[in-house]
Amino acid sequence: MVTYYERTRQQALPYIAKHMWKEEEADAVIDLDNEFYEKMQEENMQGCSLESIEYIYTGTIFNRLLINHHGCMLHSSAVVVDGYAYLFSADSGTGKSTHTGLWLEHFKEKAFIINDDKPVLRLENGQWFVYGTPWSGKTDLNINVKAKLGAIVFLERAKENHITPIEVKEAIPLFFNQTVRRLKREEKMDLVLQYMEEILTSTPIYKMGCNISDDAVITAYEKIRRV
Repeated sequence: MVTYYERTRQQALPYIAKHMWKEEEADAVIDLDNEFYEKMQEENMQGCSLESIEYIYTGTIFNRLLINHHGCMLHSSAVVVDGYAYLFSADSGTGKSTHTGLWLEHFKEKAFIINDDKPVLRLENGQWFVYGTPWSGKTDLNINVKAKLGAIVFLERAKENHITPIEVKEAIPLFFNQTVRRLKREEKMDLVLQYMEEILTSTPIYKMGCNISDDAVITAYEKIRRV
């Protein structure tokens, strides 16, 4: 990946390869020139800095390229406890980061955020894993590690905490609304739908109504934990 601005570079440094490699050996290359960022700023994103535009677009392209490697992004906050990653997904502003932040407060050093906004799911040897990436939305909360996928929870706000498992047919639109959708090539969309089906049929899926409290953490953990 070629970067021109400091934010993307700094976010990506913890993910740098441990050995030297040639560009032609890479599985994928992200190389947008500065003129592209300037054009995007002029046409569609006047309120964004060039640094922010690079961060957004390199992440977008990465998530599209990932589809070719049996992986996909899910807009969610991924918290790891006891070696399993639990993904809390919702529309922006619902409170998924607030909820996983409560997990950090509750579990202390036992828990960490693998990615606070756009974790990656990828199949390896029949097991779905969750990965950190440099792109984690408005926060810098991401770590270059992977963890087994434990469960996916779709959040909504509620006065009282409650969580229930849901069927695949109910989970499909919830998942689809939070992953990569704007794809020009039909075969890529087919792959996204394939991965979504594989994930939802092999992973516990829940819907949760929650408030901002420690009880919300306990309610979720007691229901979804994998040990």
